[in-house]
Amino acid sequence: MSDGQIVVSDLTKHYKRVKAVDHLSFTVEPGRVTGFLGPNGAGKTTTLRMLLNLVTPTAGTATIGGHRYADLPDPIRHVGAVLEASSAHKGRTGRNHLRVICAAAGLPDRRADEVLEIVGLTPAAKRKFKGYSLGMRQRLGIAAALLGDPRVLILDEPANGLDPEGIRWMRDLLKGLAAQGRTILVSSHLLSEMELLADDLVIIAAGQLVRQGTVSQIVDSMANQGIVRVRTPNPEGLVAAVAGKGGTAVPGPDGGLIVTGLELAQVGSAAFTAGVELHELTADGPDLEAVFLALTHDKAGIR
Repeated sequence: MSDGQIVVSDLTKHYKRVKAVDHLSFTVEPGRVTGFLGPNGAGKTTTLRMLLNLVTPTAGTATIGGHRYADLPDPIRHVGAVLEASSAHKGRTGRNHLRVICAAAGLPDRRADEVLEIVGLTPAAKRKFKGYSLGMRQRLGIAAALLGDPRVLILDEPANGLDPEGIRWMRDLLKGLAAQGRTILVSSHLLSEMELLADDLVIIAAGQLVRQGTVSQIVDSMANQGIVRVRTPNPEGLVAAVAGKGGTAVPGPDGGLIVTGLELAQVGSAAFTAGVELHELTADGPDLEAVFLALTHDKAGIR
């Protein structure tokens, strides 16, 4: 594998009644952490499964270092992947689980202990898998992905089950691996964490590319529009009032609304005219969460 670049080109997956992925194209560069974002049902997991040849595309291609994953010789040494929390025989220890994988892949047993140290599971190496928490299972899955010392790491929601300390550990680990020149592709719903972790972002919705670029490029793309955060006991009324003035209001965190396309005074005026009671009206600069919601609010689907 000449490099670790991931290239998705016109990738498409149709099921009987659903276009899970629809002519999707993007690239992931070595030496960087790329966040892969989208609403539930956007097609993220289907895309990752096609990248790993677990699902056959209807059309298009997905390559890693210029090759399909299925065509890589000894793929465990080139690509590590975690698409769900690690599963293992419940009576097997974490160390023995990894040693079984080492034996199958022709790797020395000592590699199991090396990756357990990397992911912070050495104290739990002799514990049986059935006693592992979800966060520990996530760490064990990452340890398994690292066994072959791969150049490319593909992770689907790796922070699920991790506590705040674990999430910070994950961030430091992935940034460190990227600094070594590895290619890191991570899907996640934790937008605030992605803003801290990722160098680049690929945002999809309804199986299609919505935006690709660096985190700062994507966030700054809405800087001239501004963000207005609103709380109201009548969200439907506010959505209609804002739409009547040419703006857009989408659900935000904690039950509030995020308004784009209007200035703060315009939002206040629209609410007053429509008789909509407001409990909060705040102008704010864009952050990744607000930009993501604005870009994808009308494109979410079930996939």
